[in-house]
Amino acid sequence: MIELKAEQPEDRWEVEALYDLCFAPGREALSSYRLREAVPPVNGLSQVARDEGGILAGAIRFWPVRIGDAAWPALLLGPVAVHPTHQGEGLGGALIRDSLAKAAERGWSRVLLVGDAPYYVRFGFTPLCGVDMPPPTNPDRVLGLELVPESWANVHGLVLRWSGPQTPG
Repeated sequence: MIELKAEQPEDRWEVEALYDLCFAPGREALSSYRLREAVPPVNGLSQVARDEGGILAGAIRFWPVRIGDAAWPALLLGPVAVHPTHQGEGLGGALIRDSLAKAAERGWSRVLLVGDAPYYVRFGFTPLCGVDMPPPTNPDRVLGLELVPESWANVHGLVLRWSGPQTPG
């Protein structure tokens, strides 16, 4: 039995250790990490998954970002990771689906990520045109999801670090 719950401040180092285990060295040099610097993850959407023994099995985080001159922030999904001993059990998908449902309930309208389209398309993500992550990011890996219909309409420009309150939009 795996339990999903909101990430707490005391989970931080354990989650970072999981990301270190699951991702290549130098992960923090990616452009998406520059957007996260000095910005806290969105409360209640960033989650951890623990097994019956309380061992961290997976984690997902979300960050507010600004895109061009859009008035409201978008959510930047990532990273999402599952411990190797739990991969292939559907835990990553459960984390994504559960947290996206929570984001919609809390009034967020759009989600952005940098990832593999063949994996994320099953959650409704599609390639975004005109939304540019800071270099060096492969534009084919920039994907978006509308939690509210047409929420990506007329949103274009460079993705920038968010500096305002974490107000859904």
